[in-house]
Order: sequence, then C-alpha cells, then structure tokens
Amino acid sequence: MNRAPASLRLRGPLAGLAAAAAAACYVLAVRPRLLQWGASTQESAGPLPGDDLVPTPRMQSTRAVTINAPAASVWPWLVQLGAGRGGMYSYDLLENAAGLGIHSADRILPEHQMLDVGDAIPLGPDVGIPVRQIVAESVLALGGTMDPRTGKNIPAGTPAAGPRLEISWTFVLEPVDERTTRLLSRTRYDYSPLPVGLILRPLLEPLQFVMERRMLLGIKSRAEGATL
Repeated sequence: MNRAPASLRLRGPLAGLAAAAAAACYVLAVRPRLLQWGASTQESAGPLPGDDLVPTPRMQSTRAVTINAPAASVWPWLVQLGAGRGGMYSYDLLENAAGLGIHSADRILPEHQMLDVGDAIPLGPDVGIPVRQIVAESVLALGGTMDPRTGKNIPAGTPAAGPRLEISWTFVLEPVDERTTRLLSRTRYDYSPLPVGLILRPLLEPLQFVMERRMLLGIKSRAEGATL
C-alpha cells in the first residue's frame, strides 16, 4: 500500500496550526488596536451617551481623534453626515464601488444643517440609521435594528423573525480647551441568532476600522482647515 510522503501528511496539521496561530495573533494583538484606535483606555472603558441603545453588546469599538478646533467648528461636519448630504468623509471610491452614492463635501452645507431625533442618516439607497439623541455641539447618537441580509431597518416592536442586527453609533465631542476637541466614535452591536456573529465579526471589524479611521481623520482635516 502506497503511503503519502511525510511532508504531505504533515501539511494538513501544520496548516491548521498556522491558522490557529494567525487567529490568536489577531484576537490578542491586532483586534484590540483596531477596536480602540486613537482612544485612551479610560475612553474605551468608560460609558458614553448612546450606550443604552444597545445595552448588552456582543461587539463594541471606541475610536477617537484630537482635533485642533473648537467643538462648535466640528459639529456642523457631523450634522451633515450621510449619503446625499455631506457624505461620510471616508473612502468615497470604496463606498461608491458598493453602490452607496457617497460624495464627501469639503465645505459646510447650510441646507443640511437641520437634524432632529427621528430623522435618518442615509447610508446608501434605501438604507439609513435613525437619529436617537442630539445634544448640540456635544452628542449625535444613531441607532436601530437592521436585517443583516438586506441592511434595511426593522421597525421597533416588530416581532422577532429571522436574523437581526442591533446597532448604536455615537459621536461625542469633548472639549480639551477653547481650541481643541476630542472626537469619540463608539459603535455597539448585538445580533441574533448567534451564527450571524460568526459571519459578521471577521468581515465587519476590519472593514469598519478602515472606513471609520479615515472618517475621523477626514473630519479632523476639514474642521482644522476651516478654522485656519
């Protein structure tokens, strides 16, 4: 009976060990950096407005950037967020490759400076996330329940049927001094059934990091440029 060479017999176990080592490296070393980019330990661990929208998250990230501009100069850029509005200040080419129709503005748009609780921030055609809390020049909290298969909102009170993704996304402006502001962005997710997370987490976390990091830096550069 012919037997496979030893090198071939070892290839499967070695590949498994390599995959396990890569997964451990991501969980222990890479993932914490992605989830807490720019944020201090205190900022990441502490409560923020909007946390109550997803009380028991299975996933949470807190990212932050220091902006050399007062909160009053940063706030208008947040208020006009959204597709068909001021954009998302991230990688427009990537977002539009997904058909989202995002065009990030480089100026304050007066026609998009009105925002109230109950309005929706559009993320693409027929997809948006409702505004749940606004404190002028301080807090913009978004949140809702979506069908992860379609990205469409599930109205509050709808009986559970099929997979669900609960989301909160909150921006907080914390003044450091009269000319400096910390911008914090926190996202919290819960999902059901549990296998939804096995699909979403390895895809969503790295992608969200790439896009949100660019967004925060995009807001920073715009607000700082506007105050020069």
